[in-house]
Amino acid sequence: MTDELPRLRAQVYALQARLDQRERRAATVRMLRRIGAAVLIAVTAFALVMSVVGIWSARTALNTDRWVATVAPLPKDPEVAAAVADFATVKLFAAVDVEQRLRSVLPEQAAFVAGPLASQLHAPVRATATKVLGSDQFQRVWTELNRRAHQRALAVVEGDSDLVAVHQDRVEIDLLPLINEVLRTLSAQLPTLFGKQLSLPDLSSGEIPADLRVRVQDSLGVTLPENFAQFTVYDSGRLWAAQQAVTTAKRSLVLFLISTLVLLVLALLVSPDRRRTALQLGLWLVVAAVAVTATLRAVREQILQNVPEGLYRDGAADVLTTVFSQLRTRGWQMLWTGAVLALLMYAIGPGKGPVWLRHKTVEAWGAIRRGVQTLAAHGPSWTARHLDVVRVGGVAVAVVLALLFSSWTALLSIVVVLVAYELLVTAFAVRSTRTG
Repeated sequence: MTDELPRLRAQVYALQARLDQRERRAATVRMLRRIGAAVLIAVTAFALVMSVVGIWSARTALNTDRWVATVAPLPKDPEVAAAVADFATVKLFAAVDVEQRLRSVLPEQAAFVAGPLASQLHAPVRATATKVLGSDQFQRVWTELNRRAHQRALAVVEGDSDLVAVHQDRVEIDLLPLINEVLRTLSAQLPTLFGKQLSLPDLSSGEIPADLRVRVQDSLGVTLPENFAQFTVYDSGRLWAAQQAVTTAKRSLVLFLISTLVLLVLALLVSPDRRRTALQLGLWLVVAAVAVTATLRAVREQILQNVPEGLYRDGAADVLTTVFSQLRTRGWQMLWTGAVLALLMYAIGPGKGPVWLRHKTVEAWGAIRRGVQTLAAHGPSWTARHLDVVRVGGVAVAVVLALLFSSWTALLSIVVVLVAYELLVTAFAVRSTRTG
């Protein structure tokens, strides 16, 4: 018996050591799984946000119909119209040489006023260009212009576009159709400016003739520069690489989306605590949305730095704001989705904070139920006794809201809610009268 006791003790110690080793191994595996899940879920969050960017690019920036629908309102934007009208005016005066034309029609003694008169004509010509930009007739031209531009811009690798010239260092858009429409309007308003009635094609149908440049030259009697009315929208060696990256991303978008889904499933399978992993996903979605938004904002500022300061930069800023508006909305949606997911996962957790929050939520829900029951029991009779005050109070609140929110949509919503409110309080009062 004395010899058996040490042997049993040794066996117990060996079993305890083996158990401790298994527990340490299990703890190590659990820690590795937690770290692996955390890394995978962070990558997943950034992949999800980048997937949103990829889908937006494929559906908007790389889809001609959606692109045309996005940029269609731009001519009616005041900043864009001001920039384009100024550009068109400068180019038109340079090509037509207005001062020389005025000098040729003025008496020799009055030739000295040709310069001041030409300067004074800038304002009405710019106003005419702005009016043309905002007209419904030019809207069709603008739509066709952008449709052609986008279709040929998608063929950037071939670089064979005559409407949008895409090089490794710049993108140029041909605004000659706008110049044509401005010249037609000016010829009707100021026929003596050109010495004759200009015979220019009517583009109001949206059709842009292939020989437009030749016809404008022949009508004006001048030879236009090769790059006349071509507006460089971006000038940087990084453009080519960016367009190549977007094209590559479009081709591999489906594979990228599948990979993102696989990453998400793998992270949840590896994770020893899926609630915690879902909470991390929400937090990382917020971080990723903010990071990608900041990156896009930096790219936007970099693009604007390549545009001359003043009217042109203000116009370009409005263009970028319009183009990226849907993507900005998607970014906010991803951010709020992440925040709600993180808060929800935290609220169902085992910590003191979540337990206290759930307890207070139950108490608040109980108070709301009791309030609703009290209102149902005593609300109709109280409303009947104070019906006029309740009605007037509803109208007063509606008036205040109408002053704060002046859009037609808001006003319509306020009217609908007010009518529903008045019907509801009236129904309450009638119910109380019948019950009484």
